[in-house]
Amino acid sequence: MLSRTADHLFWMSRYTERAENTARMLDVNYQTSLLPQSAAVAQVGWQGLLSISELLPAYAAKHGDVTPRSVMEFMVKDESNPSSIVSCLKAARENARAVRGSLTTEAWETQNQTWLEVNRMLRKGEFERDPGQFFEWVKFRSHLSRGVTVGTMLMDEALHFMRLGTFLERADNTARLVDVKFHAVQSDFFGAASEKDQEYDFYHWSAILRSVSGFEIYRKVYRDVIKPERVADLLILRADMPRSLHASLNEVVSNLAMVANDQSAETQRRAGKLRADLQYGDIDEILATGLHAFLTQFLDRVNELGGRISRDFLVPAKA
Repeated sequence: MLSRTADHLFWMSRYTERAENTARMLDVNYQTSLLPQSAAVAQVGWQGLLSISELLPAYAAKHGDVTPRSVMEFMVKDESNPSSIVSCLKAARENARAVRGSLTTEAWETQNQTWLEVNRMLRKGEFERDPGQFFEWVKFRSHLSRGVTVGTMLMDEALHFMRLGTFLERADNTARLVDVKFHAVQSDFFGAASEKDQEYDFYHWSAILRSVSGFEIYRKVYRDVIKPERVADLLILRADMPRSLHASLNEVVSNLAMVANDQSAETQRRAGKLRADLQYGDIDEILATGLHAFLTQFLDRVNELGGRISRDFLVPAKA
């Protein structure tokens, strides 16, 4: 397969997944902001959202103070922000258009329709009218894109590069979410004693679970009150949780094996080593040595993996 084609397919999937993850994080912050809470706690939530995407400096340069309305506008509609939902959907569509011949009609039409529809919705003010409904629509279109891809594409290299992009992006986003949300919790709330703080605890952790569609899964797996260490275990180490780091790395490793070439052995080794660390990891050990340090190192390794995949497969070879 041409490296340029592989590059477009890889990034098309990454941008689609990124749009969904941004919608998930905005949705959970928006829903949480409707709960009774102090202005300071709400502020931490919106700042955390910008920190997850490393957008605080860009946001501050444009808007100054952090306000819910400005953050949502910046993360949804601002085309100058490369990580906004509209920018991600545009980039996904442009990448799809560049390799139209490698996609099935259904896969292309799903991407194209999403782009046309999001523009119509934003023009008509549907986002402002009901942000929650808009975020659900973005998630649905991402689900549809993945389903159509798996259901209609030939199971060849094109599909494997698309899957690689999806799960590498998912691993990155889930790690950022867990890191920022655990970091944001004040020590008063972590295993809080007072009734009011326990109530905050419940809403905080259940919001994190809902942002990765993990609330019902948590109840099914643990059948217990929501505890921070179990939330971390579910989102990091559980291979049967679809959006966990472990599940994402399983997919990255298996799809890498399908497209392996003469120069990708080291990339495969590193991906396998990262997966093994999750496979044999223990949440108590991770928490004892420091969750933030573990996740920071994980993000560095995922970032390096993305760079290696680009060098091995996606950058056109020089003549």
